[in-house]
Amino acid sequence: MASIQTRTARIKRHVRVRGKVQGTMAKPRLCVFRSSNHIYAQVIDDVKGHTMASASTLEPDLKSKLDGKKKVAQAELIGALIAERAKGLGIEQVAFDRGGFKYHGRVKAVAESARKAGLTI
Repeated sequence: MASIQTRTARIKRHVRVRGKVQGTMAKPRLCVFRSSNHIYAQVIDDVKGHTMASASTLEPDLKSKLDGKKKVAQAELIGALIAERAKGLGIEQVAFDRGGFKYHGRVKAVAESARKAGLTI
């Protein structure tokens, strides 16, 4: 479990990033959150305040695909899935919001697999 100082520092970084990254209808924000066990991704239009698409490792229909895979491999599946759902809505380009996390490991895996699936980040 992360300490209070670690969590506070991440939230400060996230607020700083959110001051610069704004999601619009033409270029929504791809927001990633990473917990110790799961990863979540959302495509958000900040102008309207709506979540347009989402994917996470908690979805029941993904349980069979995620079973026995390491966390980075699970993150790659989530990245491909969120890209597929975004493309289904006609979204080709997104602004990536790493949520105050370092751009490596699972966060990087989500971004790179979304790129491979056809999203422009």
